[in-house]
Amino acid sequence: MGSVVTEAGKGLSQEVFLLALPSPPNKPWIAQLEASHPGLEVRWVTQAIYSPPDPLPKEVSDNVTMLCSLWPLPAEVLPKVRYVQLISAGADRWITQDLYKDPNVTFCTANGAHAPQIAEWVVGTWLMANHHFRAYAVQQEKEQWLRLDHNVTDSPGLRMGVLGYGAIGRQCARLGQALGMEVYAYTRSEKPTPESRKDDSYCAPGTGDPDGLIPAKWFHGASKEAVNEFLAQDLDLLVLSLPLTQSTRHILGPEQFEILSKKKTFVSNIARGPHIDTDALLDALREGKIRGAALDVADPEPLPDGHPLFTAPNVFITPHVSWQTPHLLKRIEAIIETNLERLSKGEPLINVMNREHHY
Repeated sequence: MGSVVTEAGKGLSQEVFLLALPSPPNKPWIAQLEASHPGLEVRWVTQAIYSPPDPLPKEVSDNVTMLCSLWPLPAEVLPKVRYVQLISAGADRWITQDLYKDPNVTFCTANGAHAPQIAEWVVGTWLMANHHFRAYAVQQEKEQWLRLDHNVTDSPGLRMGVLGYGAIGRQCARLGQALGMEVYAYTRSEKPTPESRKDDSYCAPGTGDPDGLIPAKWFHGASKEAVNEFLAQDLDLLVLSLPLTQSTRHILGPEQFEILSKKKTFVSNIARGPHIDTDALLDALREGKIRGAALDVADPEPLPDGHPLFTAPNVFITPHVSWQTPHLLKRIEAIIETNLERLSKGEPLINVMNREHHY
């Protein structure tokens, strides 16, 4: 962990923490941090959400030892950084950066901060599809009162498969269980014991499945065969909530959609667009192999005007917004507060990223 590790009792008196975030400075919170850790200097610059940042002024980057940033920042202007707090659950933007490759720098994710709002998006779009809300919305715009000839599907007794059982997947499972669904979980590594199924990352109060008690069955593996076995479990709803790596790119392709066609699974992707082979998804939608899809991410992203996904049957698309909530920054601040307190005492951090698997 390098120089950011402090000896117990020495606090953070020599540390400079830079926050580069897409929001104005939270001055009361900054004052609270500096009061809690005498000698800690907190700096804040505002970044744009959808465009890379301008170079940092020298007076901002000098002597920074800790960083929280939306966008990757160059290692050469931050040579003293030893702790990076991400505001995302994954690190795909950072993987190629020199700072990320430095073994002396500890990266921590914002795992758990996005789970409540994204899980609501998953369940909301699932209910919208099952209850034909879009069709009735069109009818309302036409000022018509007609009962459509569509069967409504309710959720009790149906099966949710969660591909990637991290914080977001666990909150999806919690909401699915509340609807009466049976939940199957898939993880890269095996979780054979109750202890191994626990998750000690950040969890907003009253959310998630920190003890791993919800899934009726657990599946695991990194091979295509292992994924296919999971997909063959008669899933009514498949939620993709896993990190994007080389091994998870196009984890759903023609072969996988053929497997899902047995149950006509509904597919919800709130992870990353390249998890799904877009051409294979289009074929599956057009041929009725799946009931439908809800996509908050796409490949390519953003989808260009006129892309065939926009007019494919039974698909609902939003422009990567499921993470949005006015509560997000408060949750990230809570993660930072916990980690700074642990740093000041020389204790292990929460949400530490596994650099091998990038989550």
